[in-house]
Amino acid sequence: MGQSESVLILGGTGQAGAGAAALLRQWHPALPLTIAGRDLDRAQRVADELGAATATTIDLRRGDLGLPADHHYSAVVAALWDDRLHGLRYAQRHGLPYLSISSGLTDIAPEVVAGAQRANAAPILVASHYCAGTVVLAALHTARRFGRVDSIRIGAVLDETDTGGPAGIADLERWSTATTAGLVRRDGVFHWITDPDAQADVRGTDGTGLPGRSIAILDVPSLALATDAPDVRFDFAVGESTGRRRGEPASFEVRIDLEGTDREGAPISTSRYLVHPAGQRPLTATGIALGVERLLGLRGEAVAPGIHTPESLLDPAYAVQRLEETGATFIDTPGGG
Repeated sequence: MGQSESVLILGGTGQAGAGAAALLRQWHPALPLTIAGRDLDRAQRVADELGAATATTIDLRRGDLGLPADHHYSAVVAALWDDRLHGLRYAQRHGLPYLSISSGLTDIAPEVVAGAQRANAAPILVASHYCAGTVVLAALHTARRFGRVDSIRIGAVLDETDTGGPAGIADLERWSTATTAGLVRRDGVFHWITDPDAQADVRGTDGTGLPGRSIAILDVPSLALATDAPDVRFDFAVGESTGRRRGEPASFEVRIDLEGTDREGAPISTSRYLVHPAGQRPLTATGIALGVERLLGLRGEAVAPGIHTPESLLDPAYAVQRLEETGATFIDTPGGG
């Protein structure tokens, strides 16, 4: 499918937006891209590096985003926190697919309501999961060998130097202000948990433990409802990653533990790490790029209007393939299946 109109990337000068734009340019060289930010010079630099891309400024306080009325786009990506939802409203008014990554579990209600009120306007991909849904997709790819999944436990280490720039830090602060409770699924029921139940020891690939806690994150309901696993938990720790302890750049580390049965009913379990030596940016960028590719119909059939999540649209095997192309790898733990 060809595209004559441009993908508008709000926050396209940030780590996530610029990274996603670079992947889209690599995967689809002819796809027009518009890098939108508050600083035109910075946006132009990103656009020039991409080639065949344009730059523009935006004003998120305005319903029209400060964009000329005669400019037309093929999709809107919010790679930043849009507290007035003007990006979403702009997309709905123009019938454009929309993707967001910064709302988090505690802030998606306005997006969901907006989508329900204008259900036929355009598809909305809510990808405010960890690393834009790539961890969910990796876990679902791991679960493919299971006949029944009984429990899923995710343990993520975010290096304190790899929080994604000012926008990423602001997101973390906003989410922690909204709630300090964690969301888990236990015996088929979603529960809010607080200390001490929320506390957890999160271990990196070298076995070093960091103090972490269960968090309220979209990955929990996405994994629970996609697999019907009655027990799901996502623990999160911020600290020094294994890569940095080795004197290397900050690394990305997520442990994925699953228990259940195989297709013949025999008990099985698996434990593996999804890692990337360059930190979280490549995974978040891949999640955004996969979502845009799918929303535009560049891979797969057309996406219907309404609310969508990454696992409802994207093939886990294909997502893992794309992650591995960026340098991500899986490391099985001893005795992990």
